[in-house]
Amino acid sequence: MAVMFVAGADWAGTGTVQRIVIVGAGLAGLRTAEELRRAGYEGDLVLLGGEPHLPYDRPPLSKEVMRGETSDTTLKPREFFDEKNIQLRLGVEAVAVDTGSRILRLADGSELGYDELVIATGLVPRRIPGLPDLAGVHVLRSIDESLALRADLAEGKRALIVGAGFIGCELAASMRAGGLDVVLVEPQPTPLASVLGEKIGGLVARLHTGEGVDLRAGVGLTSLVGTDRVTGAVLGDGTEVEVDVVAIGVGSVPVTAWLDGSGVELDNGVVCDGVGRTAVPHVWAVGDVAAWQLRVGGRKRVEHWSNAGEQAKILAGALTGTGDENAAAQVPYFWSDQYDIKIQALGTVAATDEVHVIKDDGRKFLAYYERDGILAGVVGGGMAGGVMKMRGKIAAGTPIGEVLEAASA
Repeated sequence: MAVMFVAGADWAGTGTVQRIVIVGAGLAGLRTAEELRRAGYEGDLVLLGGEPHLPYDRPPLSKEVMRGETSDTTLKPREFFDEKNIQLRLGVEAVAVDTGSRILRLADGSELGYDELVIATGLVPRRIPGLPDLAGVHVLRSIDESLALRADLAEGKRALIVGAGFIGCELAASMRAGGLDVVLVEPQPTPLASVLGEKIGGLVARLHTGEGVDLRAGVGLTSLVGTDRVTGAVLGDGTEVEVDVVAIGVGSVPVTAWLDGSGVELDNGVVCDGVGRTAVPHVWAVGDVAAWQLRVGGRKRVEHWSNAGEQAKILAGALTGTGDENAAAQVPYFWSDQYDIKIQALGTVAATDEVHVIKDDGRKFLAYYERDGILAGVVGGGMAGGVMKMRGKIAAGTPIGEVLEAASA
């Protein structure tokens, strides 16, 4: 049964929507399917995924899965999709879309028509060009990759992690918990420098060195050593380290190549308005692949778990005409678990912001991020209360002087 609704007025027009296709069966795709049903959409709903697995959670891949605490992060059982009448098409990717005729072309040669299309294809890890294809060298994005890396690890082995972003830092913490010697290399001056800035990156560096990580900041990977399996690595400063396993975490890129020639605007992701609409009628985007217009911080992709659910609810409301588009203001939030410290961030923090460290006890910390005289964000390590209470202040664009004065009172 199809329902009548206004799908975004000028964007999708009024009509009977018989089939919505969501390309991407990760968290964002699943949450969008859930929210569409919750919003009252009763027509055909297809969830298309390139992997053969049921939708699963990715944050545990670098933590609980890596530590051997679980091997299954499935978000919903098969029965859920049957109950909600969500058609799963797994193990097949979309390779192209004709947005004029509203037809998807799939990797198995078949075609799939849609009335509304939601792009939720997420990210793929960057690769370092020129490296030899050696056993023991891994990237981390999928459950299969995570399990393969875990199988390569054993206590007493020496691991090299290339890239001290969130994935690299979480892997370092998980591997140290498993008794491995860890070398962590990062071309920037500190871990997370490009995200949180060097001042807070220095506090994260302190956390890892305190846990026994051999951190080499300001140096990258030049080459790998080995015949069939990796045995060592040459770093940018000319030093060579012996390693048994290598994990490469140098960032990710949006999965958008299949949209070439579709007319959908791409600029470091799929360009959207504040509720997920693209400029092409009947095409939407959500999650890590989507560059939404935020009320604070401009248009950007927000690559974090909580954002997927928030965007899915907003998009479903806009697509079905049941939501309040004025409620689309978001304060981005993310976290990262490293050792016994949960690093949390609210707002649109940037490495170029002025950073005010409010508290620092040598391990835990709290910092306010200032941009143009306004509180743009808050980052804390092990200080959840201090972070979360600032959501309203960030959303209101509170002057930095006001919050600094309150912090010192």
